[in-house]
Amino acid sequence: MGEMSSVKKSIITAVCIALCVVLPMAFHSVQNAGRIFMPMQIPVLLCGLICGWRFGILCGLLGPLLSSFVTGMPPMPLLPSMVAELSAYGLVAGISTRIVRSGTLLADIYISLAVAMVVGRIVAGVLRALIFSSGGYSIAAWMASYFVTALPGLILQIILIPSIMAALESAGLIPRRYPRSR
Repeated sequence: MGEMSSVKKSIITAVCIALCVVLPMAFHSVQNAGRIFMPMQIPVLLCGLICGWRFGILCGLLGPLLSSFVTGMPPMPLLPSMVAELSAYGLVAGISTRIVRSGTLLADIYISLAVAMVVGRIVAGVLRALIFSSGGYSIAAWMASYFVTALPGLILQIILIPSIMAALESAGLIPRRYPRSR
């Protein structure tokens, strides 16, 4: 992928941070939709994939902080674990998209997205087990909350994020990862 300027990356990151506030507001109008669809993960993963790991971490840090400050969601007791989890998503999405080079845009996105989704969930589970819910968190609780309850959100991310990335590239809003053959 060609390089974007720091200004363009900063603007995209700011939009993703704003989406971290707006998307959960829409989802939280339905009971438990935030936990099921995980709307904050979408802009953080997009930011990491588009702008790289530094901006992905920034989005993962500032998105939930701003959302908590403006809307009260996530609530203060959940904020530290969400900040850590979302920062991990941004970091891993940014690193994996830089490493993965399959020759096909969608394959690269799916591989990078899958790696980020799995590693982010592992980081979140380990942190909850050892720090944020020490002694009161099990593998069964982790599986239930991050994979079973969140299955609709996982499916949404797997469908939506590659589609958005392909559309942004096709529209010329982000640089082409692979030049078109003539």
